[in-house]
Amino acid sequence: MAHSRPPFLLSLFLLSLFASGAIGSPGHHGPANHNYRDALSKSILFFEGQRSGRLPANQRMTWRRNSGLSDGSAMNASALDFVDLVGGYYDAGDNVKFGFPMAFTTTMLSWSVIEFGGMMKGELENARAAVRWATDYLLKATAHPNTIYVQVGDPNKDHACWERPEDMDTPRTVYKVDNSNPGSDVAAETAAALAAASLVFRKSDPAYSKLLRNRAISVFEFADKYRGSYSNGLKNVVCPFYCSYSGYQDELLWGAAWLHKATKNPTYLNYIEANGQTLGADESDNTFGWDNKHVGARILLSKAFLVQNLKSLHDYKGHADNFICSLIPGTPFSQTQYTPGGLLFKMGDSNMQYVTSTSFLLVAYAKFLTYSSKVVSCGGTTVTPRKLRSIAKRQVDYILGDNPQKMSYMVGYGARYPQQVHHRGSSLPSVAAHPAKIPCSAGFTALYTSAPNPNPLTGAVVGGPDAMDRFPDQRSDYARSEPATYINAPLVGALAYLAHSSGQL
Repeated sequence: MAHSRPPFLLSLFLLSLFASGAIGSPGHHGPANHNYRDALSKSILFFEGQRSGRLPANQRMTWRRNSGLSDGSAMNASALDFVDLVGGYYDAGDNVKFGFPMAFTTTMLSWSVIEFGGMMKGELENARAAVRWATDYLLKATAHPNTIYVQVGDPNKDHACWERPEDMDTPRTVYKVDNSNPGSDVAAETAAALAAASLVFRKSDPAYSKLLRNRAISVFEFADKYRGSYSNGLKNVVCPFYCSYSGYQDELLWGAAWLHKATKNPTYLNYIEANGQTLGADESDNTFGWDNKHVGARILLSKAFLVQNLKSLHDYKGHADNFICSLIPGTPFSQTQYTPGGLLFKMGDSNMQYVTSTSFLLVAYAKFLTYSSKVVSCGGTTVTPRKLRSIAKRQVDYILGDNPQKMSYMVGYGARYPQQVHHRGSSLPSVAAHPAKIPCSAGFTALYTSAPNPNPLTGAVVGGPDAMDRFPDQRSDYARSEPATYINAPLVGALAYLAHSSGQL
């Protein structure tokens, strides 16, 4: 439900702001408007609030308890096909484990660590733990050859209840893709996640890294060999929640790019060279998120050209530049809408996911351009790495409070932040405060109350304001008040860069 572009006068106003540096400039408060280090710490802590499974002794989000401890058992008709799907993350404010966005979250958390982990200092271990909580689960979900368990929980029955994950009594139905019901999109994204994560653990845990890499290789082979979208066979349970609207070509290119990076096996470079065009390398789809990975693949492959000097991937610099130019108002290629307050605006439902993913790509691409002493040319306008970083900083600063509402969109950061987050566990009394079970429908009183959530989901970034910077802070408004793992994952990298560049880390 994308909104229309702003009026012509607003576009002119935004162009003047960009030209003057009011949008995208470092701002009026010196190099650091915000405590990016604090925001980084909280953005990683959020993932502990999304954990499913048996929580560890060092769990810091202490109002959560164990949940989903029998996940996978619905598949266990016999001892021969034992399925253990305990663990992983709840994607957002409900209690379903959706494998497609969980895999993308894992890829982006991993990419954040790969590019900016060296800047994270004491948060690096927490970031690695957040990645590992996901990859331990993805290894379980891919344990059987040519099969991926892609979802646990019936979303329609889950959404008919408002209950804590610890109380969950809705069906924990398991859904899978295999060679007769393929899912190249979810499979290739899972391969990307495993491959990217293998790089995170390459030095700190070589054996685990090798396990992830080898699994990524076999999962990608499955994704490529058995072609099809998972939305076809699983339409009733993955749509409209995480329907693969963009098809599976983008994930095959993205997955191959990550396997090329993780394995250095020429097979994947050959695959990219042979199939890149047919997989949409140069399509002008400039929205990067859990569904469409084309832009991310372009930026990642441009790194191989800019940093590793792989000449055969020269075209990906141009493809990546086209995405950058689409973001810059006033250039001939500008396609991007901004709110009057300067927030990148793609759509009304969970818009912040595009703000964070774009901000990450900007600081990552700026890093690659700086390394190779290159710039972006947008039809006569030269865009420097410094400009890309300042645009990203402006977006992150908006999230953290530099906006017309004068509020942070990250729970627990700043003086004002969302109080009515659309999240079952956060909005209901904790198990410690209310040990007795809260049944399915009884919890709905918490959904519709105007009281603040009793359990702070620290670090959660919500869906964000509308196209005119309005934010009502109502729990029932899931489009704007619901957090998600894939909103936070790319923000981790951007915050690490900003914390380091402003001297806070």
